[in-house]
Amino acid sequence: MPWSRALDERVRRYLRLQIELGGSEVLVSRPMTQLGTQTGRRTDGQTEEVTRTGEVDRQTDRPLARRPVEPSADPSIRSSARPPSKDWRQGAPPIPGPGLSVEAPAIDLLSQGPSWSSLEEVAEKIGVCTKCFLCEGRTNTVPGEGSARAQMMLVGEGPGQVEDQTGRPFVGRAGELLTEILAAIGLPREEVFIANVVKCRPPQNRKPLPEEMAACFPYLERQIALIRPKVLVALGATAAEALLQTKRSLTDLRGKVHSYHGIPLVVTYHPAALLRNPNWKKPTWDDIRIARQLLDR
Repeated sequence: MPWSRALDERVRRYLRLQIELGGSEVLVSRPMTQLGTQTGRRTDGQTEEVTRTGEVDRQTDRPLARRPVEPSADPSIRSSARPPSKDWRQGAPPIPGPGLSVEAPAIDLLSQGPSWSSLEEVAEKIGVCTKCFLCEGRTNTVPGEGSARAQMMLVGEGPGQVEDQTGRPFVGRAGELLTEILAAIGLPREEVFIANVVKCRPPQNRKPLPEEMAACFPYLERQIALIRPKVLVALGATAAEALLQTKRSLTDLRGKVHSYHGIPLVVTYHPAALLRNPNWKKPTWDDIRIARQLLDR
């Protein structure tokens, strides 16, 4: 049967159903309508796509050629989150036991430190900050975005190239994946707050240096104090290190409910890591569902 848009969508729904039922995840590196083809090289040097289905020219016994295509770069890896199900609770792990705890100070967090009274004021201070080397190479600061009344706050490491250009957190491929993950647990992106440990892009996207994290941390601390989220999610080891003041591995920190100034904190993989290693998608899905359950407590 020839491929059509309707058939394409039916195949997608089937694959999603298999994933929801616990089957192996499927990575698609090009449109479904091209799954039956592979790229070949003709004797005249031009590129063409040929079928994988065994269809051959009866006279030459060569695979039947499809339309010639221009050589192109490798297709981007399709690495979507687990598709939204009708009930994200199905198969969700139970809430685990306690982990590390960063104790709240004796006085209220809002009454100490800089007297920034709103998220907008924090963003203004970030915009003119020159406290560390990172300010010299930035295009834009990336203070964070989302609801000031968010029940869930997610913290990443630092801006990447796209974030530096736009001034918004998590807007590249990793950001698209994060948006899908949030949608899968019934949380539109605009209902959470997303920020990073450092607010300027480190050169070549390297890990922020300890002094850079220390210079930026008061901004993040104030954002958390102003929002007062019900749950914090640390995306990656750097965010976990900053919030929990530890250098333990991600493996050691996952699977527990930590505490940051009395706020439950769940540690999981950074979405960018899932693009590199899709095997981490399932444990991330479990971590996110643990965080989601904490909202209902």
